[in-house]
Amino acid sequence: MEYRHLGRSGLIVSEIAYGNWLTHGSQVEEDAATACVRAALDVGITTFDTADVYAQTRAESVLGRALKGERRENLEILTKVFWPTGPGRNDRGLSRKHIMESIDNSLRRLQTDHVDVYQAHRYDRFTPLEETMEAFADVVHSGKAHYIGVSEWSADQIRRGHALARELRIPLVSNQPQYSALWRVIEGEVIPASEELGLGQIVFSPVAQGVLTGKYLPGEQPPAGSRATDDKGGANMIGRWMRDDLLARVQELKPLAADAGLSMAQLAVAWVLQNPNVSAAIVGASRPEQVAENAKASGVRLGADVMAEIERVLAPVATTDPHKVHDNIPTARP
Repeated sequence: MEYRHLGRSGLIVSEIAYGNWLTHGSQVEEDAATACVRAALDVGITTFDTADVYAQTRAESVLGRALKGERRENLEILTKVFWPTGPGRNDRGLSRKHIMESIDNSLRRLQTDHVDVYQAHRYDRFTPLEETMEAFADVVHSGKAHYIGVSEWSADQIRRGHALARELRIPLVSNQPQYSALWRVIEGEVIPASEELGLGQIVFSPVAQGVLTGKYLPGEQPPAGSRATDDKGGANMIGRWMRDDLLARVQELKPLAADAGLSMAQLAVAWVLQNPNVSAAIVGASRPEQVAENAKASGVRLGADVMAEIERVLAPVATTDPHKVHDNIPTARP
């Protein structure tokens, strides 16, 4: 495993981060989830990403139990706040009330007294940004988080948040966007802004919800048990990729991966890590062997010829238009 600084901060994270978005507390049993966390630790992964909303708060609890007994200083634990975690009108968003209550609940579930990065899971259009950043400042100044991050914020939102963070003397160090060879919307504006301000990307879905593994074939039904057939959150996310023209393009990468001595998943993760603004790529798993395989992408350096060939194959079907991003953020207060 290789390690990188998170943006221009002093915090060092593992190139491969382990995330439990669609697995812990939902798709896999706790014993399997714990085995995956142990496998992550065994291959040198030290960075673990979760969120209060995952599996209706259960994912944080599962991760907390799986990491119990580990030396806390050896880990970087990241969680998020924004999406609804209860039925109340204030059980959502980035109000001071929700942030201050959510950090305490997350710490209790994670069985720790602090997180390394506390992230705004989306931008809250209905709460003044000043209120949000002042609450984050209190979280940091109280020692409950070391750093602040955001997720899927636009370049303009990042700039405004960063300016307030500097005024409040808190370190806003990261953005967590979706990014893969098929989903490149951050390249136009978000990455340049982040490079200017010193933020690093902690990217999710580097294999495009499994599409870049090549297991989905054009003109054929998805394999039984795959994410495309999962009704717990996977199928609705992967639908955007299930086009025969796109799936056919992905199949063209198989010889390229073979020539490089990589699996298709490893090639996809390695491609993401070639971007110097990417600090870590988040991978998930339902089996320990998946963690070990994905971790082998760490340290891989793809040659210019390989990168050019991936570009030739996928550019015609890759999404680069930020206006095509649909993140299901409510357009009115609930």
